[in-house]
Amino acid sequence: MSTVAPDLLALQRLYHWEKSARDRIALTQPMGGGVTRDFTWGQVADEVRRMATHLQAQGWEPGSKVAILSKNCAWWLMSDLAIWMAGHVSVPLYPTLAPDTIRQILTHSEAKACFVGKLDGWDGMKAGVPAGLPCISYALSPPDAIQRFEGWDAICKRTQPLQGQPLRGADELATLIYTSGTTGKPKGVMHSFGNFAWALDVALKRVPMGPDDRMLSYLPLAHVVERVLVEHGWLRNGFHVWFAESLETFTTDVQRARPTIFFSVPRLWVKFQHGVHHKMPEAKLSRLLSLPIIGGIVRRKILKALGLDQCRFAAGGAAPMPVALLAWYRRLGLPVNEGYGMTENLAVSHLTVLGRNQEGTVGPTYEGVEARIDPATGEVQMRSQALMLGYYKEPEATRATFTEDGWLRTGDKGQIDAEGKLKITGRVKDLFKTSKGKYVAPAPIEDKLVMHEAVEACVVTGANLGQPLGIVMLNPEALAGIGDATTRAELESSLDQHLRTINATLDPHEQLACIVVASTTWSVDNDIITPTFKVKRNRIEDLYAVHYERWEASGKLVIWQTA
Repeated sequence: MSTVAPDLLALQRLYHWEKSARDRIALTQPMGGGVTRDFTWGQVADEVRRMATHLQAQGWEPGSKVAILSKNCAWWLMSDLAIWMAGHVSVPLYPTLAPDTIRQILTHSEAKACFVGKLDGWDGMKAGVPAGLPCISYALSPPDAIQRFEGWDAICKRTQPLQGQPLRGADELATLIYTSGTTGKPKGVMHSFGNFAWALDVALKRVPMGPDDRMLSYLPLAHVVERVLVEHGWLRNGFHVWFAESLETFTTDVQRARPTIFFSVPRLWVKFQHGVHHKMPEAKLSRLLSLPIIGGIVRRKILKALGLDQCRFAAGGAAPMPVALLAWYRRLGLPVNEGYGMTENLAVSHLTVLGRNQEGTVGPTYEGVEARIDPATGEVQMRSQALMLGYYKEPEATRATFTEDGWLRTGDKGQIDAEGKLKITGRVKDLFKTSKGKYVAPAPIEDKLVMHEAVEACVVTGANLGQPLGIVMLNPEALAGIGDATTRAELESSLDQHLRTINATLDPHEQLACIVVASTTWSVDNDIITPTFKVKRNRIEDLYAVHYERWEASGKLVIWQTA
């Protein structure tokens, strides 16, 4: 049972801003070609009310599921609010899913309709939308979707706004958030309006947010962190949200928004670092930063180029943040707070404290969150008022995810120090045993391996081998250069040295036999990467395990996998 005040629930916050800040800009949407469109709170509320009228007119049973398949945009947020105002439950889908996964989620959730919005790969995705499912397009939808489906603007133009202030109770189901599926098929995590409101209450005690803040929304809104931090943070605090236009314009988008709060996954933080080092070698940058006056100028110049010169709270999560990377940003003058959580607890579990150096941990629990370590398995377990209601239509999976006394099994291994800070040491199921009978935790080794400037993603694996292996995917810049024999030889030498440096820090049984450079780009399309950029270990095993023994026996430190 939720304990939050009713006026802090999502729809009530919309009504608050509609009344108190009607003319304030709420959203800024890029429309292409450098043109942007602003939406005030009054305009947001008006369009939400009109779409809610349309959804109600369909005659669906209250609590019906309505899907959103789109990249982040103003209409995504307005669709979510309209679904709720109409009395229904939203089902967001990642905008990069394969058609089979789209069909699975739309079918499993029993979606009555789907908003089809801004998408890059619609031609390959549309086969996943069941024939006959009513769909609504946005102004930025693919041309084919605009031709096939009635548009948002047309519906709003011919529909009267819903009157009054329809309310949804704290304990009502708000959304199904389908997990990204690193271990199998996505499951629909059920969260209530009260869950979100409580999570924001708790988050605001650790993350400073207010009406004068700016945020750039670019990580998928189908992901729990973007949903809580951006969407519900926006509704609670009334700040200004900007949207990214595309991957190609991302740097410009960040510079345009100049966010005061910025969250990203480790992969992007690493890309930012590599981009800086590409323009200024690491040794030179380190030397300049050590100079009293020049160091300050260099810091400001770099942060301004990144678009983060106004950022007062930066955070990372969704995967471990390498300690060396955190230290680099701290030296640059932008300490990055590391958070820990999962879809099942609305990502509100642990977060490092602003202004304190807690690198190497994910900090203490948020206020009101309890955590413990299972003495038998080392698993992190937690509970709070933001725990999911369960997995949709999967009672057995729900029961298996909770202990008998109601604690959430996270599946992560960890340690809690004397100050209550949590250190994640790996996954309960990711541990593997070598042929020598020694257990290896891959995550800490991967943190070191990914720090090479040419490495985009990596996996440490090798169950039943004498020594583990490191398999890496190169970033596009490095991949483009390996056709040149000299460039390839230089990269091989650099990776060789990187491996020796890493192995010098590891126990003998953990030391990597070799680094294998994968020729295949790991992506969502080939089902190796989840939409949140996590590598699917089971897919790596499927693709590469047949080569493991040969690689280990080769005696080479760097192997180019071309098969």
